[in-house]
Formats: sequence, C-alpha cells, structure tokens
Amino acid sequence: MEGNYYPKYFLYVLFFLGSWLLCLLHFRQPLFHLPAGGTAVVLPFSRKASFFSTPAPVADDRPSTAPSSCDGRYVHMVDLPPQFDVCAEGSPAFESEHSICQLMSNAGIGPVLLPAGDRSDGDDADIVPNTGWYNTNQYALEVIFHHRMRLYDCLTDDPAAATAVYVPYYAAMELQPHTCGLFNATVRDGATEQLLRWLSSRPAWAVHGGRDHFMVASKTSWMFRRVPAAGGDDGTGCGNSFMVKPESRNMTVLTYETVIWEQPQRDFAVPYPSYFHPSSAGEVAEWQARVRAAQRPWLFSFAGARRPGTLAIRDRIFDACDAAMPRRSCGKLDCGGPEGSITCRSPRKLMSLFTSSRFCLQPLGDSFMRRSSVDAVMAGCIPVFFHEASTFEKQYYWHERDPDRGRGARSNNDHRYYVLIDQDDVLQGKVGIEEALSRYTDGEVAAMREEVIKMIPRFLYKDPRVRFAGDMRDAFDITIDEVIARIRKIKNGENSGGKDYSDGVEVANGS
Repeated sequence: MEGNYYPKYFLYVLFFLGSWLLCLLHFRQPLFHLPAGGTAVVLPFSRKASFFSTPAPVADDRPSTAPSSCDGRYVHMVDLPPQFDVCAEGSPAFESEHSICQLMSNAGIGPVLLPAGDRSDGDDADIVPNTGWYNTNQYALEVIFHHRMRLYDCLTDDPAAATAVYVPYYAAMELQPHTCGLFNATVRDGATEQLLRWLSSRPAWAVHGGRDHFMVASKTSWMFRRVPAAGGDDGTGCGNSFMVKPESRNMTVLTYETVIWEQPQRDFAVPYPSYFHPSSAGEVAEWQARVRAAQRPWLFSFAGARRPGTLAIRDRIFDACDAAMPRRSCGKLDCGGPEGSITCRSPRKLMSLFTSSRFCLQPLGDSFMRRSSVDAVMAGCIPVFFHEASTFEKQYYWHERDPDRGRGARSNNDHRYYVLIDQDDVLQGKVGIEEALSRYTDGEVAAMREEVIKMIPRFLYKDPRVRFAGDMRDAFDITIDEVIARIRKIKNGENSGGKDYSDGVEVANGS
C-alpha cells in the first residue's frame, strides 16, 4: 500500500499545479489599474480596514535612506484605533447612502478614465491621454495623502525622533454623510471630539501640546468652523466645529481653502486633486508639451452652473458668454440640472474645453476656491478670478511660487499668470469680461500661459501607488516640506503664522 502512495500523491500535485496554471491564464486582468511608468510598491492590507481607508504601517521595499538626508525630516504616522477608521466596511460613513468611500479606488485617485472615443466618456474629447488620468473625486485628498505618506522615505516609529506627527484621520469623509441638514451637535461633532480626546491623551501629544501634529481635512476650512447659534444648536446649517476645538487649534490642518484674514494662521490651503496622477516625469513633460501646442479658439470659457438669487456674478458670466458665442469668443459647459451635472463630471469634456481656451473664468462657488481653478492649471489655461480670496497667491501660496526665483518670490508683472477682475465692477457694469480679456496681446497671453504650464507639476499629485520615475516635486512634496518647516519653527519658538504677500497681481479694470 505504501508503494502506491507516492505515484498517487505525485498525480495530485500535478493536478493542483495544472489547475492553478489554468486559473492564472484565465484571470490575466489586474484587480486595479497600474501605470506603465514608475515602480509598483506592494503595501500590506490592514487587517482592520479596507485597502483605501486606513492602511497598516508601511513594510515595503523602500530603499534605505541615508540618515543625513532625513535629518530634521522624520515624520511619525499615528496608528489610529479601529474606531477611527472612517471608511472601514460597516462604519457609519461607509454604510451611508451619501458615502464617498466607494469612490476611493486605486489608493484614492479613483477609476482610470475610459479610453478616448468610448461613448460613455465623451467621444469628442481626445486631448487627454489614455494613461495617467483618473476620475478622481474632489474630496479624495485625505486618502491620496495617506497613501503617499506610506511611501515617505523618512517615516519613523518613534514619535520622539520625529519633527512632525501625521494623523491619518479622514475628517471630511466622516463629515460627508451629515455635512448639511438637520443634524444635532452629537452627530456632527461626536466622532471628531472622540478623536481629539484620544489624541490629546497620548504621551506624544503632551510633549508639544499637539503643535507638532498635522492632518488633512479635504474640504474648505469653513466646513470645520461651524459655531452653534447663541440660543442653542437647532441642527441647521452645514459643517461641524472640528477646527474651533482647543486641541485642533494647536494642530496644522491642511484644507482646500483657508481663511486668509486669520492671524495667526492655523490651517493652510493645498490644491484640490486634479484628474492627472502621473507615474513619471516623462508623462508630465509630455502633457506640458501637449497643452503648450493646443489650439485655443476660445478667448475665454466657463464650466459651472448659474446660482439664481445667490451668486449674481454667475449670471453675468453666462450672459457674457452667450453674447460672445456668435463671435466664437466663449466656450461653456453648463453644469445646471441633471444632464449638465453629468456632463461636467466628464474629465475629458472639461479638459477639452479648457485646453481650447485662453482664459478660464473662476468665479466664487460655495466658497472662494473651486476645483475648477486647479483643472485650469492642468489645462494650461490662464485663470481669471473675481475675488482676491480666490487667488492662488492668497490660498495656495506654498505651491504657486516658482522655486527657481527664490523662496520669497511672488508673482509680479514680469511673471504674472492670472487675471483678477473685481466682481463688483462687473456687477455694476464698470468692466466687461470679454472687453477686459481682449486687451491682452498674443505675446502677453503666451507668456502668462507659459507660467501656468510651468506650475502644473506643483499642482498635481503623483500616482500614490508607485515609485515615481524621475526627479519632480509635486503638490505633496511641497506640502510636506512646508509643514515640516513650519513645525520646526514652532519648536524653535519662532513665529510661523504669518504670510508674505506681494502686490504683483495683474488687475483688469475699466481704465
């Protein structure tokens, strides 16, 4: 009997290997899209979270970094307990019908864009390449940033050795299901209050009172500054009070829009994520060349919806565009209504419009900043703002300045890249949008557009799943350097809350 055992065992092994090989050949498609460029990094799945929410600490093939290159740059990433894993399956945010957790595939950058020509994504827009572009949700930065931090070369398990402490909590994701409406303070603030109590109880917090801690909250600052009415919380309004809590006031919080008039500054604005997440510097250079060579028949364009009774400047823009269309001076994507909303969710249609335009109008929306302004940069389209609080110079000043012209350099008349038109002048009939923009010569437009194109790397976020091929600093790299520099100043007792603005903005007026 023992003599028959080994042949039978050998046949079982052959059968198993054959079945495994057939399955491998049959399921050749990857579970998620990875770009051709860059180096894939396999990161372990957390035992307590889904792959897009709270990952386990990094244990990848990160190359060893020379200690000298990490001096003063070490970051400790807090290992949050399971109850703070906002997007874990079964959590309230994940289960909510308003949850956006399911949109965070591919480490937050979302599903890859369908190839140009696919009818479901717009067959008339082929300016966008078929690689490196994703349908990224505008609130995805918390997830993207978290995954980029997992690849950060100077992570340390020792908070005492770190210059900064990163808290990978998804404050905007948690808020999303109850952003606006009849929700009481317990629903709005309960989760973040628990987080702050837990953080402030840790020994690592006590060392500097949380002043070395930072986190991302991927909404505008206003959404975390809700103050209940004096007579009591009636549950109306939008947002929560996360950023008015004593603990969070000590932290550095990264939002999409800050309160530019607040001093000292507590939160800092960083760009919305675009749809472009390259894996190599070559991809970026190729895209820059493409938008530089793009034909731009429209003088100006606008993508958005009217806001009757609330934002009169939107109505004036629609009127100006409609009046300019017979002269083929304006292009428009009307995002109003169900059909318009779907149209404006097509990155290919949006980029097709913006790459066909010289100027892209960026009026106020729900607040001062719009994701569309970052889309304009990606398209090499000169942004036109209607309020100073909407300008990159006031909001994204970490990213808008050209590092080749020095750390303190700001935009000036030799390096201008945007136009500011006072919305009150437009509403009062003192300035006509088409007339003001028509005054710029072809040479001036070309020079401004080149400045915008040079800004593209500083406003995009690399693919967070791979080792980037090439030497290029993106929005994440700039943000980390600035956060570490700020926290280093705090630890040294220096004033780090001020801002350095110049007056070099190009203002269009009726004179």
